[in-house]
Amino acid sequence: MLIVGAYLAGSISSAVLVCKLRGLPDPRTEGSGNPGATNVLRIGGASSALLVLFFDMLKGAGPAYLAYRLGVDPVSLGLVAIAACLGHIFPLFFGFKGGKGVATAFGAMAPIGHYLALFLMLTWALIVLLTRYSSLAAICTAILAPVYTWWLDDRFVIPVAMLSTLIVIRHKDNIKRLLSGNESKVSRKRRRKT
Repeated sequence: MLIVGAYLAGSISSAVLVCKLRGLPDPRTEGSGNPGATNVLRIGGASSALLVLFFDMLKGAGPAYLAYRLGVDPVSLGLVAIAACLGHIFPLFFGFKGGKGVATAFGAMAPIGHYLALFLMLTWALIVLLTRYSSLAAICTAILAPVYTWWLDDRFVIPVAMLSTLIVIRHKDNIKRLLSGNESKVSRKRRRKT
């Protein structure tokens, strides 16, 4: 039941809803075509992207925290978190066309502890600032997440490693573009005043 609930929560596309409410183009057909915070930043600016980021993280954190409070074992907790991410990646309510699941996965990891959440955010932000590649930041942060978890609370290394593997797999096309030098960098489109 928790897994089904997590999938349904993940299936609510924050990017599509925020863009619709703010009169922005559909992120599935504009920019990179990825309904996530980075693409919303490109097409709608920072405030819209922050809203998407917050709600995408919340739909990962909510089910994971609930499962944790109910005392499920770490592997089952990982399955609940993956279900939320799969809902984001293949959303039932939005034609199964979703994002990469990065914010949802990091949101699911956040309830493990404040320090883990801080380390994840700082790692991602630092790599974006240094390289301006959101995809590279996501991949590197995902790879480091199990290491941080092992250091902070090794009970949750397996579920975090499960989520990290999913994130890296979802970025296989980005990895190819990074290696060939064709990956697009983070930029912000300024909205025209009407």
